[in-house]
This record gives sequence, structure tokens and C-alpha cells, in this order.
Amino acid sequence: MYKIGELSKVLSVSTDTLRYYEKNGLLKPSGRSESGYRLYNDNDLRCLQFIVRAKSIGFSLNEIKELLSINLEKQDHSCGEVKSLTDLKLAQVEAKIMELTRFKDSLRLLSDACCGGEEAAIHCSILSALENVDDSFNRVN
Repeated sequence: MYKIGELSKVLSVSTDTLRYYEKNGLLKPSGRSESGYRLYNDNDLRCLQFIVRAKSIGFSLNEIKELLSINLEKQDHSCGEVKSLTDLKLAQVEAKIMELTRFKDSLRLLSDACCGGEEAAIHCSILSALENVDDSFNRVN
């Protein structure tokens, strides 16, 4: 059995994170010690490792709940369900990458157009682009 502090060290996460997972229904301690400490067994450790790995690749807590549910009752679910969840997450990540690429391209245009000199910002091209609706900056987005 592990106390919450021991488990947090094994997983390299804070005790607050473990409490947060418990509060959000991802984890339940196996029991409590006589002094009230949360106690976790090896199954809880494996569950938490699953949660930490899923979180590290971008799954949200709700998605992790769904994956945990499927993992606990594998016989009642298909690989297709898991693949669908993964493909949806992949599409979300790809959309975010496209959005961030647009941001990067716009910022690059703004930065490249600016002289970066010491003169007053009265004629700053970055500020002008952000003020003007018809500027080429807006066509990038």
C-alpha cells in the first residue's frame, strides 16, 4: 500500500494532482489508514500510470475518464471505439497546430516589417497593422 505522498513520488506528480484526479472521479483510494491517510494499492498505481501517460499525450480528463471506463471493461468495447477517441484527439491537435502556424506566420510578418529601432512608436508598423483592418497582416489570418 502507498500513502499519497509515496505515490506522488513514484509517479513524479504532486499530491495536489492526485487529489484533483480523485475529486474528478478518475481515481479512488483503496482505503484509508487509521490516521485517515489515503491508501493506494498496485492496481491504483497502474491506473494512475495510465492517467499520467494519457495526460502526457494530450487527452483531457473527460477523455481519460472515457478511456479508463473502456479499459476497465475491455470485453464490452471495441478497438474501434478507442481508435475513434484517439483519431478525434489527433484531429484536434492537428487543428491546433494549424492555428498556431497561422499565429506564427502572422507574427513573423509583423516582426519582419518592423525596423525595431529606438525611435518613437508613432510610426510603428506592428501597431499600424493591428490598428488597420485592411492591412496585409489580416489577409494572413
